[in-house]
Amino acid sequence: MVSAPGRPIHTENTSRPRILLAEDDPEMREMLSFVLWREGYAVESMPDGASLLQRLDEAGTSEAIDWDLVISDIRMPGITGIEVLEYLKAQGNLPPLMLITAFGDEQTHELARRLGAVALLDKPFDLQDLMSQVQRVILPHPTKTDYTLDEPTKYNGG
Repeated sequence: MVSAPGRPIHTENTSRPRILLAEDDPEMREMLSFVLWREGYAVESMPDGASLLQRLDEAGTSEAIDWDLVISDIRMPGITGIEVLEYLKAQGNLPPLMLITAFGDEQTHELARRLGAVALLDKPFDLQDLMSQVQRVILPHPTKTDYTLDEPTKYNGG
């Protein structure tokens, strides 16, 4: 868990909503982590889908960690964001997942909707649009199974 890039915080003592982030581009991962932290979220970031799944499995065995949202890039080496979404769907009552991608064609959006993604943002996206989607999912803490994906929106801002 990071409170700012590289600085650990203790999840048991924080009241910040918790976000688990997977992005293989180091600069994008660092920027998203910082923006989310600055907006009041506790963020733990992973470099790929395999690390994300491992972290979700570890968290599943501990009652101390309850993620409010998972944000994952779709195209990552090894395990993709779509495969992470399929895993979450198969597991049942796990956190909602938002996907981000630079390759968001109509088929990808449709697949994400069918699998239960809460949002899919096409890169490049405006950070305010990201924050609006994050807030829509996390606040005011509805039941985690009550989320639905809105119509796909293309973001061309930066």
